[in-house]
Amino acid sequence: MSRALLPMVAGPLLVASLAAPGVAEAHLLATGLGPFYDGISHFGFSPQDILPVVTLALFVGLRGPAPCRAAALALPGGWMLGGVAGLAGLPWPPIAASVASAAVLLAAGGLLAANLKAGARACAAAAGGLGLICGLGDVGGVELTPGSLVSIAGMAGAAATVFVLAVSLTLPITRLWLIVAARVAGSWIAALGLLVAGWVIRYGALAR
Repeated sequence: MSRALLPMVAGPLLVASLAAPGVAEAHLLATGLGPFYDGISHFGFSPQDILPVVTLALFVGLRGPAPCRAAALALPGGWMLGGVAGLAGLPWPPIAASVASAAVLLAAGGLLAANLKAGARACAAAAGGLGLICGLGDVGGVELTPGSLVSIAGMAGAAATVFVLAVSLTLPITRLWLIVAARVAGSWIAALGLLVAGWVIRYGALAR
């Protein structure tokens, strides 16, 4: 393989290896620091959550300050709502977690790649929907306790922090080549979503 082609191949493979999602397990990480930090750690060790959050942040950041503010509020709100729904016993079978992982990667990557025009309401709806799906998938099978609620708050807070940091890096972007680079990254992530979807159709739910 020529050196010129190596970065083009290595990039998508690296993204795929880091972001390949799996079935949500019925427990949260235990750090010994308390449920809030358990939630933060759970998010930090869940690339299937981090990647779509960062991807959506890149997309929203290219839309301007108002959409960024709306989405930054909607994301943790949706995450909390989804987490509470999961803790309350809303059914979330393994195949649903895999399908949701494929859907959020495909949707977030597709939005960024297409660089679609979107206002504050549309961006807030997208961020809230992403948070709802991820929050629900993170707690499938976990019992409803005060500690698990605090853990969900930790996840939502970590997701909001990562989202805001990624947005802050995207808002100042004005150079065309940087925008094109972001859109190319979005196309890779959308392709990863298609890969996951194909796997689910062919082999069923992904396993950790």
